[in-house]
Amino acid sequence: MKQIFTLFILITSFVLHGQTYTNAESAEYDPVNDQWLVSNGSNIIADDGNGNLSFFGSASANTGMEVLNGILFAVDGMDIAGYDLATANEVMRLTITGAPFLNGLTNDGNSTLYVTDFTTRTIYAVDVSDISNPFYVEFVSDTINAPNGIIYDAANNRLIYVCWGTNAAIRAVDIATQDVSLIINSGITNLDGIDDDAEGNYYISSWTPDQIIKYNSDFSASEVIPTPSLNSPADIGYNQATDIIAIPMFTDVIFYDNSTLGLGEKKSEGFSIVPNPIDASHRFSIALGASQLEKLEVFDITGKKVSAIRYEEDATGIVSFSLRDHSLKSGVYMVKLTTEEGIFFEKLAVR
Repeated sequence: MKQIFTLFILITSFVLHGQTYTNAESAEYDPVNDQWLVSNGSNIIADDGNGNLSFFGSASANTGMEVLNGILFAVDGMDIAGYDLATANEVMRLTITGAPFLNGLTNDGNSTLYVTDFTTRTIYAVDVSDISNPFYVEFVSDTINAPNGIIYDAANNRLIYVCWGTNAAIRAVDIATQDVSLIINSGITNLDGIDDDAEGNYYISSWTPDQIIKYNSDFSASEVIPTPSLNSPADIGYNQATDIIAIPMFTDVIFYDNSTLGLGEKKSEGFSIVPNPIDASHRFSIALGASQLEKLEVFDITGKKVSAIRYEEDATGIVSFSLRDHSLKSGVYMVKLTTEEGIFFEKLAVR
C-alpha cells in the first residue's frame, strides 16, 4: 500500500517577531501548551510546528531537554534547569560539578533524570522528587564510548544511549546493576539523538550519513526513514500520539509525519467519546457505526501510550472501554482510533 507522508519544513529566516534558530539542538513536545520546545544555545524557542516561533520566557538550554510532571528539565551548560511549562518560570537549577559537556537527557517517568556527559563518558542520575532540593549521583563512571542521546526503556528496566564515533555503538545500562552492555554496533558514524514510538520502535539520528534510522524493539532490524535532505540532525523528539518527529538541525527544525496512512485514509478528529469528561473508573463509549475498529490506543499528556487498553465492540458498532486499571491522574488524554476508514483522534478529559 502506498504511504502518504506529510512534511513541514520551517524556513527560519522568515519567522515572526525576529526569533530564529541559531543552534537548534534538542526538541521536546510541550503538552501543556501544545507546542514544541527547542534548545537554542542561549534560549529556548517555542515552535507551534507551523512556522511561528517565540521565546519560551527567558529560559535557556543548549542541549538535552525532557518534560516530566509539568516541568521542562533542560541542560544549560553544567546545570540542569527546570522550567514550569505553564509559566516558563525557572523553578530549579542544579550544577553538576566537573561535567564539561552535559548532553543527552531522559527520565524514568517518576522522579529521576539521567544525563550523559560526552567528554568524561559518564552518566549522572538526578533526583528531582523535591525540586527545591534536587541532588545527583554518578550513575555510570565509564560509558566506554562517548555518549550522546539517551532514553529510558521501562519495559527492560534499562537506559539506552547512542554514541559518537566510527561504527558507533548503541549501548544499554541495567538500572538495577548499572552494568553497561553493547546492544549493537550500528555501522554508522556519529549517532546523536534517540527517541521511541508507541509501538516500541526506536528512532536514531546520525551525521554520517545524515539520516534518521528506525530500529525495532530488540534492534534486530532497521530501516532508513525517507525524510528529505538532512544536515547534521541532532537530538530528535517523537510525539507518540501524533507520530510527528521533530528534527533539529542548528538553523532550522523539520517536522516529519511518520504515520503510515494508506490512500483514502485520513488522520483527524472524528468520533465523539461519551461521557467526556468523566471519572477514569467509569466506562466510555464510542459510536463507530459501520466502521470496524482495528486498534484503540490512549496516550497521556506527555505523548506516552497507556498500555493494554481493553475494549469491547458490539454488533451495532458501539465500542466501550475503561481506564479503571491504569491509575490515571486527572488531566487530558488523547484517544487514537485505527479503523478500516482511517485514523482518528479525540481528546478525553479525566477528572
